[in-house]
Amino acid sequence: MLISIHMPKTAGSSFQATLAAHYGDALLLRYQDQPLHRSAWSRNFDASVDCLRNRGYKVTKINADCIHGHFLPLRYRFSEADAPLQFVTWLREPVQRLLSHYNYWLRSYQPGQSGLLHQRMIEEKWTLEQFALCKEIRNLYSIFLWGFPLSKFDFIGITEDYDNELEQFGQRILHAPTVPEEHNRNPEQTDMEYAVSKTLRRDIEKAHAADMRLYHQALTMRDQRAINSTIN
Repeated sequence: MLISIHMPKTAGSSFQATLAAHYGDALLLRYQDQPLHRSAWSRNFDASVDCLRNRGYKVTKINADCIHGHFLPLRYRFSEADAPLQFVTWLREPVQRLLSHYNYWLRSYQPGQSGLLHQRMIEEKWTLEQFALCKEIRNLYSIFLWGFPLSKFDFIGITEDYDNELEQFGQRILHAPTVPEEHNRNPEQTDMEYAVSKTLRRDIEKAHAADMRLYHQALTMRDQRAINSTIN
């Protein structure tokens, strides 16, 4: 049983396509939680309740081999399965992830369907700086990983090296070949990175310091994984 956490704008939609190709009807999508559009108390409370409710619960009873979407992994931290649960996610350099998120919300807004925070951003015409520094989206990784340390993940992919990381995921987790697919990429973004001023980058890195630490921790884990692979 695979539990896949889709951090917004980390190639999660492309990764979903790979999971769908592998799992077929055994893939369950969970996007109804909408963590970013709820208060911290609400999302953490619900995740904690589910964590206790699912303690010892056989998640295989839901007739799925993989759950993928926007939700807090704490919900399944103490769940059980016929085979060991495996947790996976992808992380992207936080400043670039945030810039991609802002541009994606600008072009994807759907009145009456988009989440409350998305609606507020569009209706109030937030600038990039307002979005980047707003408290509701600050340290997004930390929001999703509340009560769930990085060390609990069996695989953390680094988006900047997506194709190679996906191959590693296929070998280590799926034990099957994978084919990279591209979804939800900004059609107007031809460069690898979004441009940002040094001042704004500094302000973002300071405001999202917790996520910067998580990202660099994930890089260290990735490097250690490569060293272990070479030794073995």
